Amino acid sequence: MGKKVLHVITGLNDGGAEGVLARLCLHSNEVTHVVISLMDEGKYGPLLKRSGVAVHCLSMSSGIPSIGRMIQLVRLIRLERPDAVQTWMYHADLLGGLAARLAGVRRVFWGVRMSSLEQGKSSRLTRWIASVSALLSVWVPKKIICCANKAVSVHGELGYDRDKLTMIPNGYDLSRFKADPSRGNKIRKQLGLGYESFVIGMVGRFDPLKDHSNLLEALAKLAEKEIDFQCLLVGKGLVLENVTLRDHIIDLGLQDNVRLIGQRADIPAIMNALDLHVLSSCSEGFPNVIAEAMACGVPCVSTDVGDALEILGDESTICPPGDSTALAELIVTMVREWQTNPAAWQARRNASIQRIEERYSIESMVSAYETCWFGNSNGASQLCAD
Repeated sequence: MGKKVLHVITGLNDGGAEGVLARLCLHSNEVTHVVISLMDEGKYGPLLKRSGVAVHCLSMSSGIPSIGRMIQLVRLIRLERPDAVQTWMYHADLLGGLAARLAGVRRVFWGVRMSSLEQGKSSRLTRWIASVSALLSVWVPKKIICCANKAVSVHGELGYDRDKLTMIPNGYDLSRFKADPSRGNKIRKQLGLGYESFVIGMVGRFDPLKDHSNLLEALAKLAEKEIDFQCLLVGKGLVLENVTLRDHIIDLGLQDNVRLIGQRADIPAIMNALDLHVLSSCSEGFPNVIAEAMACGVPCVSTDVGDALEILGDESTICPPGDSTALAELIVTMVREWQTNPAAWQARRNASIQRIEERYSIESMVSAYETCWFGNSNGASQLCAD
């Protein structure tokens, strides 16, 4: 059956790269896909298996991999005999890329997802791997696929081979992420949220790069203005058992305004329950949650990270990272429009949907990747063509 692409990824837990990999495999009908997780099968492994995608897990531990596991990876790639190998994120780019070349695969494609590597935000090992990868980028990959324009420029400055750097934006399954008020109302009812309240949300794991402290500080400023709002924090680690986060919420007096929802499998429904999605990150590549919220007709504001502005398309909806005062002002502006100008608010919702439909469909992403791997011309973008 046609060509075979083997993917190597660090793990398959909930995350942006993992979700893009899954969507790519499930919507690419011209290519056979095989996935190797260096760690475990996480969230997406069972989903891929149920859909007929072969998934192998090497159960590597975090840190420096053993020689035995590397030999196992090389043997597995040789056994699968792929036409191309696509790796995802720094660790898999380095290990998977080297293993693929040792296995005799020449068509190796790296996948870069981050747009910054800051000390204190990214681990020392990750920064070291990126530095080594920059040196090897002349030899190992045929192309280096970034999900954001900023990632292209940043990694060029880091020393990655500029001639190989290219960008393919993420694509979304718009049959899942779409405006569906009934699903949103059901979530509101489950959570006891009144229809008169302005519901803010942020979907994203608890991580320093997401900068939830910035969001909470901004929300405290909203509370000082006596604005009636509720905020849903959704993602891994956003639970009451997270003492650090819980204490910060209490210290700011936000315990009646902020709900810790934790990790959820019904993100499209959650998005539909929101009036506004906020991204407070200090670093991103291509923030999927903005596009997913917009596809559901939910207006968004964001810090100016990665390609957030490219997705939003409106400079009035972004502010500098780490500036809680500016972020609070953006949110207040949105609340006031929602309160006083329903027609303008509905127009904003409609424009959000239209922008994602026109720019970020799953079909365009799949076509661009297939073009990158094999130079197909069946209507695909020529971003990565030889």
